[in-house]
Amino acid sequence: MDRFLVRALVAALGLWIADALISGISFDSAAWLLTSAVVLGVINAIVRPLALILTLPITLVTLGLFILVLNAGMLGLASWVLPGFHVAGFWPAFWGAIVVSLVSGLGSWFFGPRDRIEVNLRRS
Repeated sequence: MDRFLVRALVAALGLWIADALISGISFDSAAWLLTSAVVLGVINAIVRPLALILTLPITLVTLGLFILVLNAGMLGLASWVLPGFHVAGFWPAFWGAIVVSLVSGLGSWFFGPRDRIEVNLRRS
């Protein structure tokens, strides 16, 4: 549960930075910002894997660049679900998804998995 809260706060930080940097992304209040982070996490956990599988051929043809479009779609879906989270169109969603991904990646690196079990095999 603690990891989920930390990841949600990191996603909220990414959304807040995207709101500050990109015109076209806005929140009605701080409560909507935190709610958007949680909803985006749920969408990325449930909808995104299915979308990745369905768009695998185009992702392979574009050498993975289509994942950026897919991330923008997930951000747009989150804004469509929540009335207090506004994304003006594709390009704000695209750049916002890049910002959120960068911040989430840094957060994952900084707050990385601590309960990981590693197995080291030595061959003689």
